[in-house]
Amino acid sequence: MSKKKTVFSIIILVIIILIVLLGLLYGLNFIGSPKAVKGEQKENYQQNATNIGNKQNDSNSINVALTMDDEITKDTAWCGTFQLIWNDLKNDVVKQDIVFNPQLKEVENLNKESFNITQISENSYYKAQGIPTQELKQQIENGIKEKFDETSDILDNFVFDGNPNKYFLYAMLKKEFEFENEFEELDNDKFGEYDDVEYFGIKSDSNELLRSQVQVLYYNSKEDFAIKLLTKQNDEVIISRGNKGNTFNEMYNDIKNKQTTYQGSTIFTEIDKLQIPKINFDVKKEFENLENKYFETAEKERMLIEKALQTIEFELDEKGGKVKSEAGMMTNKMALLPKENEPREFIVDDTFTIFLLEEGKEMPYFCANIDDITKFQD
Repeated sequence: MSKKKTVFSIIILVIIILIVLLGLLYGLNFIGSPKAVKGEQKENYQQNATNIGNKQNDSNSINVALTMDDEITKDTAWCGTFQLIWNDLKNDVVKQDIVFNPQLKEVENLNKESFNITQISENSYYKAQGIPTQELKQQIENGIKEKFDETSDILDNFVFDGNPNKYFLYAMLKKEFEFENEFEELDNDKFGEYDDVEYFGIKSDSNELLRSQVQVLYYNSKEDFAIKLLTKQNDEVIISRGNKGNTFNEMYNDIKNKQTTYQGSTIFTEIDKLQIPKINFDVKKEFENLENKYFETAEKERMLIEKALQTIEFELDEKGGKVKSEAGMMTNKMALLPKENEPREFIVDDTFTIFLLEEGKEMPYFCANIDDITKFQD
């Protein structure tokens, strides 16, 4: 074989090898991509993506109440973290009740301070406040890491630029609890109009120890009852149906009143049934109704809330549960308000605007913006 033919053969062989390698690489890449998922795998992939999207949408539709005295609708949650930072704003910064104009019912409820640090143990919350510097942000991040081994989901939503006219208030609440004995996982069942809902509870043949973890507060019917689940950490989980009231406080008082007058057995017996849905949600709420409204401090300074955020995460299953909540609020101090009886000067000696309209009409019939006064005087 000539040298020329040998070289040609080698070139052909190299080309063939390259084609084979490229084909293998393409095939592996195709198999690894979501587009290559076929049949049941493809259906599961698409279903999982849909489920994730639905869960996010469901969480975003959960309402968040500012206080237990606010009127609530269905699918509403409340946690005390925002109340904690409101108390600090009111007492440490404003030093009097916070009053908007017009005043909001939610603000009146927040000013009551119905929830405060006396209602929760010190090891369950973390608070910080100050001028929004990078040092304050780092202090908060270090604090919640050290106390709860947690990171923040809201700090990056605020600007920590060291502006001395601004003030930042923060709180995190975290509670975890476990049942002494795990409840039973039950078969999936209906919940209202929803199918295939996950449940936990007590079966007819469950260990007696599980029944000892349940205290009956009252039972008037299967649509009107309340029970208490006891935990290792002495947290009490109250589950109820049929409460009367438009606020969480009214509903909670209704439970206490019914418990007081209940004459039946408070023991969870062998013939009783327990079925509780597993719960897992994560919601983030910005309270826009509180933002950009002026109020006055005790020192007659004008202030507003630039941003107010709260997150609530909650889990409950056969093993126990967890609550994690953050709240953050950025305020901005404005110019001093004029003192009472101090002369005010309504002197139109620079650019101004005129509107003329008939009494009782919504729109003016004449407008003028005047800058060069020589054009408007003879």
